[in-house]
Amino acid sequence: MITLKSDREIELIRKNGRIVANTLALMRRHAAPGVTTKELDGIAEDYIRGEGAVPSFLGYGEPPYPAAICTSVNEAVVHGVPDGRALQEGDIVGIDVGASSGGFHGDGAATLPIGRIDDETGRLLAATQAALAAGIAKALPGGRLGDVSAAIQGAAEDAGFSVVRALVGHGIGREMHEAPQIPNYGRAGRGVRLKTGMVLALEPMINIGTYEVELLDDEWTIVTADRTLSAHFEHTVAITEDGPVILTVADPEFLDQ
Repeated sequence: MITLKSDREIELIRKNGRIVANTLALMRRHAAPGVTTKELDGIAEDYIRGEGAVPSFLGYGEPPYPAAICTSVNEAVVHGVPDGRALQEGDIVGIDVGASSGGFHGDGAATLPIGRIDDETGRLLAATQAALAAGIAKALPGGRLGDVSAAIQGAAEDAGFSVVRALVGHGIGREMHEAPQIPNYGRAGRGVRLKTGMVLALEPMINIGTYEVELLDDEWTIVTADRTLSAHFEHTVAITEDGPVILTVADPEFLDQ
């Protein structure tokens, strides 16, 4: 069942979205060659808790997720578990962050380059961001969920990349994952009617090679089946009478630090 959020509830989600976006800004500052994903996890958890929130991912699911953030390196699509692996020049790392306070969640992700990356990898990151922007632009009251999905797919495939089909975006609010599920591929004009008050976590996952994925033995990390690179970007977005509003926005003064 899709729940529509009041203005007050959207503001509570926005509060957590700000914490998420600030955490991602912090990750951009610290993600560098020689830094481990476990170190990034500790920095992120300290910041989230310091803001009076808790990491949404920690203890989530079965088996319980063991970290505050997800760190998905290179061929890892999503849900990579932070560990002692040191990032290397030319890597990319997808950082997925959730924060909860006041009974609501915020969720966002970004794929970060580690040092200098090659041109194809740069195009992958740019295409994934463009796909997210295309989907957000279609999150309009009166439209259909398929409009969002088709826009994401079109932007990614027009750039020459593939769209993961086994994983989806989602509604968000009191629960981190709520209805509706939001595929990153589909046909415009199909699916659930979009309404003011919906809050959606849109998150294209785009691969250089095949769209097929596999689950690793840790029961969390999902990788591309052909082990080519994957990128992931995500925003929490409210549908309003005036159009889509991104709720995962960092504080300008935080970005200036």
